[in-house]
Amino acid sequence: MTDPLGDMLTRIRNGQQAKKDSILTPASKLRARVLDVLQREGYIRGYSKADDGTTSAALRIDLKYFEGQPAIQHVSRVSKPGRRVYSGATELPRVRNGLGIVIVSTPRGVLSDAEAREQNVGGEVLCQVF
Repeated sequence: MTDPLGDMLTRIRNGQQAKKDSILTPASKLRARVLDVLQREGYIRGYSKADDGTTSAALRIDLKYFEGQPAIQHVSRVSKPGRRVYSGATELPRVRNGLGIVIVSTPRGVLSDAEAREQNVGGEVLCQVF
């Protein structure tokens, strides 16, 4: 798999279109840190380690809905394996005039754009969520 984070975002998108309560995705530290940000910002109910019956570890993501509509209306990968996108603290993009978030991998960990601006750090722009 060349883009594990992109795979997780696609699983979330597909799971919400199918109105699933939870989905499984292979576990990694980066995926867990991105899920931490999504949970802090209120886009998912939570996540936990799950045993999917294989030898590899998995994460169970509990999806969130509001009045029958998914909490995540749009999710897209910005920095891809073929083209990395970096941004300074002052040039971080705003999603829908601040209604959405950008998830950034910084030297201080994986943060939302608001947290990165507050700490005055930039980094790799991983994805946009609205």
